[in-house]
Amino acid sequence: MHRCSRTFDLASAEATAAMARSLARLLAPGDTVLLTGGVGAGKTHFARALIQSILTVPEDVPSPTFTLVQTYDTTQGPLWHADLYRVGSVHEIEELGIADAFDTAICLIEWPDRLGDLRPDDALDISLDPGADDTDRRMQVTGCDRTWSERLKKWTP
Repeated sequence: MHRCSRTFDLASAEATAAMARSLARLLAPGDTVLLTGGVGAGKTHFARALIQSILTVPEDVPSPTFTLVQTYDTTQGPLWHADLYRVGSVHEIEELGIADAFDTAICLIEWPDRLGDLRPDDALDISLDPGADDTDRRMQVTGCDRTWSERLKKWTP
């Protein structure tokens, strides 16, 4: 397994959103992006910017904290945005159909530690941590296979 890792220091919420929009252009159905970080780290902000940049029809992009999953039609194909914070078991995740979506849609998963054995081996991991100021973020990105390694070289702010 080939690993590629990059770290970005993002000086503002807009810089975080710009990184999300830049990544969106590189995604296709079958890609899974796992977003980790504490409450308020910017996971939903990142996901919202990414989704809005590729929607086929502009719409509001709410946090799926209570619905657990939101689906969208995008210019890149179907997209599933899941927030697993309130999920209590892997069985609940299976009932949501997320594991099937890993093969057919772009999947953005917040709180991916809840996935357990369902975690795709070829996912892109993005960890967001607070920086020195309230809007600063440090983003650690790790891809697990050769396709991510090549795409991460093209990912620029």
